Amino acid sequence: MDRLESLQQREIDYWRESEHESPDSDSVHNLVNKMSDVPVFMEVLQRYQTLFSNSGTPRVLELGGGQGWGACLIKRLYPAAHVTLTDISPFAVQSAYKWEAVFQTRLDAAYACYSYEIKEPDASVDLVYCFAAAHHFRAHRRTLKELHRILRPGGHALYLYEPTCPRFLHGIAYRRVNRIRPEIEEDVLVWRNLLNIAREAGLEARVDFHPSTLRRRPVAAVYYAVLSILPFLCHLLPCSANFVFRKPDAAG
Repeated sequence: MDRLESLQQREIDYWRESEHESPDSDSVHNLVNKMSDVPVFMEVLQRYQTLFSNSGTPRVLELGGGQGWGACLIKRLYPAAHVTLTDISPFAVQSAYKWEAVFQTRLDAAYACYSYEIKEPDASVDLVYCFAAAHHFRAHRRTLKELHRILRPGGHALYLYEPTCPRFLHGIAYRRVNRIRPEIEEDVLVWRNLLNIAREAGLEARVDFHPSTLRRRPVAAVYYAVLSILPFLCHLLPCSANFVFRKPDAAG
């Protein structure tokens, strides 16, 4: 088993074995923890709400959605959308019904897949998004090529609320992140690299730095407040960010 396969298997197994997030768990801790993420998600959604509220019946797919609380929230907010949940772990997707009950909605589809092997036809999806999940993907080149394949011309993909840094700080940022949550190895996205990979895949790409202070510990809240006041520092220091990818129109 190579390193990528090993990391992927750890992700899959986590959702089976976790005390609070396994399919058999009915943990209040998990409910409270996920619901505390909702204000952050809503803050991010405000920036891109027009992409979710297109007229008609847009096809929206969440990539790396875990148990699906985010997808269920999107379906509740935009009931006309066709919303699909995906995650690498079938044990995560099995718990989607819990969040359908919380948000009193029903997803249109849910299944397990790798981020680079999505079970959708070519040019069939209007919007793909993930929330604080893309730093788990690792295989970004294959993933972004896959997003280019499934997006309709003019469609968008959003990597929302991702940890980023410049290349020269990657080692330090990577070690810090994995000291905080050692059970699942996480990456920090080098934002320039990701933009270049997306453009090589045929996507238009930009990064929107998002130094939110929501759900931060006191020291981190001060750090992100400084980044908000001095936004040029977001290019030079670790910062949360949103990536916006667009598949060019057929004529373009």
